[in-house]
Amino acid sequence: MGQYSANSTNSRNFILTFDNEKLGELIYQKWYSFAAEILMSNGKEYTLEPKGFWDSTVELKEGEVTLLKFKMGWKGIIIKTYFDNEEKHFLLKLKGLLGNKFVLLNNENEELMAAETDFKWSKLNFDYTIETSPKFDNFSNEKLLLLTVLHCINYYITVIVAAA
Repeated sequence: MGQYSANSTNSRNFILTFDNEKLGELIYQKWYSFAAEILMSNGKEYTLEPKGFWDSTVELKEGEVTLLKFKMGWKGIIIKTYFDNEEKHFLLKLKGLLGNKFVLLNNENEELMAAETDFKWSKLNFDYTIETSPKFDNFSNEKLLLLTVLHCINYYITVIVAAA
């Protein structure tokens, strides 16, 4: 099981770490934007682009190639990945009605990852503690998926706050 941290350096940038080693960064172009960039520690760059009516779908791209799509559904955020020419489906949902914990489930309803949010009133932003299952840790693009799920959680929070 992996124990990761994602800390906000300001209200727009998040750094993902494992054992104090930087794995990647999620960078928003502007506050409350659904467009973002992911910069991995190995130098690879990805973009998160909103698509559709009211930016209802977000795509993760490497250049022009779509690697992942997600959109809000009734039960949570529906994620489709296209890594290694294989399509997989996941559901990211809030655990509990007023909770601060998000879980990522596969098609068999197995919990692959749990992320707990910690709102920092002094900085007015979130930090995250993320725990992954051994099954999740065996994915070929697990670090990229973690940063994308972080973006999904931020998207979820933004949509819920905007609706309230």
